Order: sequence, then C-alpha cells, then structure tokens
Amino acid sequence: MWNEYEITLHDAEKLRDPELNDLVVLKRDVAQLRDEIKRLGDVNVNAIEEYKEVSERYTFLKTQHDDLVEAEKTLIGIIEELDSAMRKQFKEKFTQITREFDKVFKELFGGGTGTLELMEDQDILDAGVRIIAQPPGKKLQNMMQLSGGEKALTAIALLFAIQNLKPSPFCLLDEIEAALDESNVGRFAKYLHKLTKHTQFIVITHRRGTMERADRLYGITMQEKGVSTLVSVNLIDDKDLN
Repeated sequence: MWNEYEITLHDAEKLRDPELNDLVVLKRDVAQLRDEIKRLGDVNVNAIEEYKEVSERYTFLKTQHDDLVEAEKTLIGIIEELDSAMRKQFKEKFTQITREFDKVFKELFGGGTGTLELMEDQDILDAGVRIIAQPPGKKLQNMMQLSGGEKALTAIALLFAIQNLKPSPFCLLDEIEAALDESNVGRFAKYLHKLTKHTQFIVITHRRGTMERADRLYGITMQEKGVSTLVSVNLIDDKDLN
C-alpha cells in the first residue's frame, strides 16, 4: 500500500467507506481510473511555475494588444478629423485661389477671363485641376490649346495668385517670362514689382523689361578669357533720383 499509494493501513482504515462493498465494481473503477491516469502521461512537476510564467506573459501581451486596439481607434479618429479638415480647407482655399487667379489673369492679359476647375468624378483631395483661360479677343478654351507665350503668362498668373493669398518671404524665378513678348514682359515685371512689398524675389532673366524693373542687377562678364567677373548695379538710387 505504501509503495503503490503512499498510505499506511491505519490511514486507509480512516478512508474506508462501508457502502463500497462490491469488489467487482471496485476493481473496474480502479482499472478505469488507472487507465485515465495513464492517458494523462507523465506528471509535469514544473507545471505551476510554467503556468505562472505563461499567465504573466499572456497578461502582458493582452495589455499590449488592448493598447494597440485603443491606439488604432484614436488614430482612425484623428485621420478622419484631419481628412475632414483638409477637405474643408482645400475647398475654401481653392475658391479663394480661383477668384484671385481671375483678377491676376485680367491684369496680366489686359482683360479676358481665367478660371480653375476640379476634375469631375474624382475625390477632391486626388482630383486634377483644369485651367480654363480666355485671353482678350479669344474664345474660352483649355490651357493646352493656348500658344506658348499665353501658356507661360497663364501659369505666371496662377503663381502670382497663390503668392497674393499666401506671400512667401523669399522666391526664386528662373526665366519664367522667357516665352513672353515685350508687352507681356512689361506687364509681368510691373506686377512682380507690386509683390515685392511682402516677398524678396531673385529673378534669373535675359529680358530687358524685367531688368528695368529690378532694384539691383547682378551679372557675370568675362573681360579676359577664362576669368569671370561679377558686375552689380544698384538701380534704387537711380529710380529715386528720377
């Protein structure tokens, strides 16, 4: 009894149940219990410690998972809020730019009409922008149907419209008026000079009309072969004298 169950005869007497008197049934129950115990396999004496470790890890990972789920909900809410704000702000600014573009277009072209349209059946944040221009004396048409000089002046009008609404402190223009004729160069230079109240411009140009409106001129000359020299002219004093 001790080898099999680690129990003494005295202890066994205390556990005796008078109702259990059918030896055949008892043997069958013992055999069944032994079979069930055998199917359980070897006893893992470290099961309690392993359970504790697994339980702690599960609790940690569950907490991390819950935090990630909550963070995902928060991020989705922020994204939806930003998306709504961007759409609202884009509509407002696009309307303002369209209105300002028409004003600048009229001044640069000496009349006509310029407008901006969003491509239809597209999300407002992904939609393309269609530029419609009507120079004086011409019918309303897509920008791609204009001449090279008209395209350039239309693009300049859009640039200046954006600059009017949100002036940047500094701007570099690289021969953007190269395709314009002399009369349009004069309009361009005149309007550009108006924008210098809020923005400092550096203009790379070869056009006389633009240079005449500049405050300072900087050029590179090569009086000797292989030797470049910087030449600068301050036109502000000359303008004040005139």
